[in-house]
Amino acid sequence: MIIITGGAGFIGSAMVWELNRQGYTDIVVVDNLSTSMKWRNLVGLSYLRYAHKDAFLANLHTLDQEGSIEAVIHMGACSSTTETDCDYLMRNNLEYSKAMCRFAQMHGARFIHASSAATYGDGSRGFDDADEVMDALQPMNMYGYSKHLFDLWLAREKLLDKVAGLKFFNVFGPNEYHKGDMKSVVCKAFAQISQTGRLQLFRSHRPDYADGEQRRDFVYIKDCVRVMDWLLKRPDVGGIFNVGTGQARTWNDLARAVFAAMGREPRIEYVDMPESIRDKYQYYTCADLTKLAGRGCDVGFGSLEEGVQDYVHNYLMRGSAHLTSRY
Repeated sequence: MIIITGGAGFIGSAMVWELNRQGYTDIVVVDNLSTSMKWRNLVGLSYLRYAHKDAFLANLHTLDQEGSIEAVIHMGACSSTTETDCDYLMRNNLEYSKAMCRFAQMHGARFIHASSAATYGDGSRGFDDADEVMDALQPMNMYGYSKHLFDLWLAREKLLDKVAGLKFFNVFGPNEYHKGDMKSVVCKAFAQISQTGRLQLFRSHRPDYADGEQRRDFVYIKDCVRVMDWLLKRPDVGGIFNVGTGQARTWNDLARAVFAAMGREPRIEYVDMPESIRDKYQYYTCADLTKLAGRGCDVGFGSLEEGVQDYVHNYLMRGSAHLTSRY
């Protein structure tokens, strides 16, 4: 049995899809569906059962009766970078993660969890995922800090070589439609271009970056789950790893890729960035993949253009924003 927390969310449900593609269905999906639309991410996927995250945590002991537990893939978290309830983030992102990790260790199960590139803060200290530099990182928001605290806890408990943590960079792709303002710009751009024929990007507020030339490491969801699957099958590989392409591309590049996938000429407008986020805005991110490659990971990452083309052509333009086992 494989337990996937956040299993109806963006990355978690994509991992269920990947396991289904390989014929694996003995999966427990843990999430909080509430009134959101993310239940649609589970349509067409095969899994053993669904459990609400609170009930699941309260009844962990009952899982001993359900058979052996191979892995816990812990993707469940509040992923909003603008969340201001710090106590909630401490409970949901830190303490819940500790409980799931302890549970996995007790059962001898593989533990894979989502850290975040937000732990790197403004990027001035680089994007090196080496254990030795972890203490020096300074996240810029409470979300990134909650993820960083769990990484530090793993280090203190001497568990880094026994688990796999993933610092996802800018992930985009099917199954993200429910994320509201946290959806990728690819998803937002498709909707905006479809409605208005143009796309608005934030103007730069730094003299060393032209408008739209702020850079991000954009990584496609299908490549992310391939890395997760690689780690799932290699329980001897431990550590916290960057997951990105290793290439920093501009917002202008992304905009042009979306326009091209939609068969339209680029029409880009630049608007002022809200003052509330200007001092927390990352102008550059790029995953250093040295550590992951050094452990033997041979998963290749597609280009931004290839990922956007697949997302737009095979999902968004077909009116289907989610992965299913039938596709």
